[in-house]
Amino acid sequence: MQRLDHIMKPRAIAVIGASTKAHTIGSDIMKRLQEYGFTGPLYPVNPKGGVIEGLQAYPTVLDIPGEVDLAIVVVNNKFVLQTIDQCHEKGIKGLVIITAGFKETGPAGLAAEQALLEKIRAYGMRCVGPNCLGVVNTHPSIRMDGCFAEALPERGDIGFVSQSGALGGGILNILKDLNLGFAQFISIGNQADINAETAMEYWENEEDVKQILLYMESIQNPANFRRLATRISKKKPILALKAGRSAAGASAASSHTGSLAGADMAADALLRQSGVIREFSLKNLFATAKMFSNCPLPKGDRVAIMTNSGGPGIMATDAVCEYGMQMAQLSEETKAKLRSFLPAAASVKNPVDMIASAPLEHYCQTLQALLADDNVDMIMAIYLPFLGLKDIDVAKALMEMKAQHPEKPIVGVFMTNNDFFKQLADMEVNMPFFMYAEEAVDGMNRLNQQRLWVQKPIGEEVRFEVDQERARAIIAEAVAEGRDQLSTRESIDVLEAYGVRVCQAGFARTEDEAVTIADRIGYPVVMKMTSKTTSHKTDVGGVRVNIGSAQELRAQYQDLVAKLQERGLLEGLEGVIIQEMVKGSREMVCGIATDPQYGPQLMFGLGGVFIEVMKDVTFRIAPITDVDAHEMVRSVKAYKLLEGARGTTPAQIDQIESTLLRLSQLVTDFAFIDELDINPLIISEKNGEAIAVDGRIKVRLEEAKAALV
Repeated sequence: MQRLDHIMKPRAIAVIGASTKAHTIGSDIMKRLQEYGFTGPLYPVNPKGGVIEGLQAYPTVLDIPGEVDLAIVVVNNKFVLQTIDQCHEKGIKGLVIITAGFKETGPAGLAAEQALLEKIRAYGMRCVGPNCLGVVNTHPSIRMDGCFAEALPERGDIGFVSQSGALGGGILNILKDLNLGFAQFISIGNQADINAETAMEYWENEEDVKQILLYMESIQNPANFRRLATRISKKKPILALKAGRSAAGASAASSHTGSLAGADMAADALLRQSGVIREFSLKNLFATAKMFSNCPLPKGDRVAIMTNSGGPGIMATDAVCEYGMQMAQLSEETKAKLRSFLPAAASVKNPVDMIASAPLEHYCQTLQALLADDNVDMIMAIYLPFLGLKDIDVAKALMEMKAQHPEKPIVGVFMTNNDFFKQLADMEVNMPFFMYAEEAVDGMNRLNQQRLWVQKPIGEEVRFEVDQERARAIIAEAVAEGRDQLSTRESIDVLEAYGVRVCQAGFARTEDEAVTIADRIGYPVVMKMTSKTTSHKTDVGGVRVNIGSAQELRAQYQDLVAKLQERGLLEGLEGVIIQEMVKGSREMVCGIATDPQYGPQLMFGLGGVFIEVMKDVTFRIAPITDVDAHEMVRSVKAYKLLEGARGTTPAQIDQIESTLLRLSQLVTDFAFIDELDINPLIISEKNGEAIAVDGRIKVRLEEAKAALV
């Protein structure tokens, strides 16, 4: 038996802690296993022996006469460790530990859970839980309901992982109303051993599981999750409801990138890069699951709408366009076919308005015509109750046609009463039905999103020839001085070592040196102070721009020194950086912020003074691929500015992408970099180059010291 088969496909189950006492977990699990019709032997285990649910009970698992693959453990937590010992002695390889009282209770519980995990690993066992609801496999050859939810599972194609036991139980109870069913269900609880990643990997090649749903409150190993999900989501959809969206802690960050980043930004970036479709409510999670259960992936994003009322058709059209999909251009042949049976008042353009008097035959004929049109990838059929036409009759007719034409997604929008949807709950449906057009379009968009992901190249991590030793030496000097914040000059030098296009510049310790450098670069120039004690230069007047002559430069230098002296900041002044004056009205930002759980995130977006007001930025988890960089640049609203709006010089997009990839390489090579900002990254009006005119780098000091030894 492979992987998790001992747990999910057991040939025999022992329920350790089975009970005759009604409404206990030990009693309920025995009843569920029997009522659902588990196909193998069941062995109740209770110290008193006797008979439980009509079956011989055994005092210990060692007394069971036959072989056992899975033990479902519901004993008091103080007996769990010795129960594991006995299961090992019996040769049991799979455990589902329902029992609570472990790490969720505090330090003592955590220690007990660590001891539990050590035993499991030493014995070569696999374990779901502890503190979980249980597991389900609805396959006819297994029929295992090893949970204590009230309702029996509905058969379906979903593999569902829930980190919350109670939530999972609630979902199991309402599956019938949702017109959905599970193939397999795992309540992972405390995830001591088996977690969401384990389940995903197990289901990757399970033919019974057509789509994977995740309810997660945390992602234990983001790098492993990304590796697995990126691969598996190319084969079958992965939908996730990730709870815990607060950005607690982000406000403590000192950089622009850090202040805009947050735990949820990181989670969102991770899921997006992994091809996981993220939902933000249970309602949307199961609405999307309904789409994937009943629809193939479309061949494109061209939507045709048929309706017996113009208003909902127009609203549906608006929604299609807002999601960036296309309204299908119906062929002349299709239009002629529609005219042959629809009344003169009907519209044969998309959306096709069959008008309120449309009989059942018109629904069937119109759907037939749209299905036959090669310009149509997805179809929405809208029904409103008119003239005695029964909603359930229309639904049945549509489903009959869907059975004959499974190749295209067909979605029903029935703006009728709840009795209709209650009737559907008792039927075998083969297409999704919604009450509102916007819900249906959202589902179509998810189908299209999965289509695009499957077609998208995976991408490669690009590595450039860089001067890594120079960057290391610069950082090491700051760290040796006990500084976690590199000066502006040091930060720019590190960026330059990694091939980032920075301004022509020179460092001056005196007024005369500043003039010499400016004369070499050519006026106008920018003068920026660089200090080991002051990182935000603009707050103290440390940036002077558009200096047009040596005389003006001397005056600005003297004024800067005077102002710093007034504020008691002169001692930290290293000198000034004289830079070429880059002319450009488009200011972007690149950056790195580190999340404690997800690691470094790269940011790109609209920069300058508007960064934290407009927040037109996007994030990706490092390391990024060339495909990630391509998407980052194009996913912000400011991309239109980069294309050359209003006659401006188009930005060198490939060079911006290169900058992002170089930053990714930098933070991969120096994992102790905590924050980095290039703000602004100015787009030159001269040739569209993206030029870093300012930079700041912060490291985690103790980690950097250890790494640079």
